[in-house]
Amino acid sequence: MPKSLSIASPAPLLTTALRDRLAAYWALVKPRITFEVVLIAAFGFILGTPGDFDWLRFFHAMLGIGLLSGGIAALNQWMEREADGKMRRTATRPIPSGQVTPFQALLFGITLTAAAEAYLCPTVNPLTALLGLATAIGYVWIYTPLKTRTWLSTAIGSFPGAMPPLVGWAAASGALSAEAWTLFAIMFFWQFPHFYAIAWMYREDYRRAGIGMLPVIEADGRRTIRQTLVTGFITVGLSLAPFWLGLSGWVYLIGALALGGLFLHSCLVLARTRTNLAARRVLRASVVYLPLLFLLMTLDRA
Repeated sequence: MPKSLSIASPAPLLTTALRDRLAAYWALVKPRITFEVVLIAAFGFILGTPGDFDWLRFFHAMLGIGLLSGGIAALNQWMEREADGKMRRTATRPIPSGQVTPFQALLFGITLTAAAEAYLCPTVNPLTALLGLATAIGYVWIYTPLKTRTWLSTAIGSFPGAMPPLVGWAAASGALSAEAWTLFAIMFFWQFPHFYAIAWMYREDYRRAGIGMLPVIEADGRRTIRQTLVTGFITVGLSLAPFWLGLSGWVYLIGALALGGLFLHSCLVLARTRTNLAARRVLRASVVYLPLLFLLMTLDRA
């Protein structure tokens, strides 16, 4: 047979197809967000460790939390597949782009979530598994459907969204204390400036998809700005509580004040200018602020 008519081996094509399929499933777990969830949970675990650090339990906890976060992300994309298809920023996600079917995404999400729960309960403790289950139910089955029904979904979704440090603390100690709930409160209020900044930048996208977040439903942005500033100041105020509770020391207090000042400055610039550029700066500031705050708290653990 002439070389020009020879049939190419299907192996490279199969390898490419498999690689694309794996990449699609990897995208379903939202790896960047899952990493952030595991990171904050790890800080919670370190801060909640009462005595000698248990590296084996830490490994089990982070693996289970990672599986849980990935499963929740996949189920969230399954729930929002129609809205994702209407927004430019999400149209290339695996389901609306046709890389995986809705059923495949649903099955994948359920499998990861169930595996995480089955893993966390015996290897870590039942409280961690219970908090993980509450997070999954709250985020997927309560918060996600409400996004198209009420702007209050941001507040409701902030409850499951603030669970990572609480889950990490519970994994380490098997109980929840005032310090653990303080970490939860910091992350709860932090989410408002963070998500309002995202909604401000992509409000036209959200409007097309029928997602009624506060920056979408109001024309002048007054309530959005007001809530961004109020929750920003509350976040920074709560960030001082670990020092007063004896969880961290003076180095943390000084660092928390410095980080809080930079974070609030970005919120104030948004209030003054009300531009997409200022909203993007709030988003970037929030993404940097939270992990650095928890890192500083961990390094200066009392």
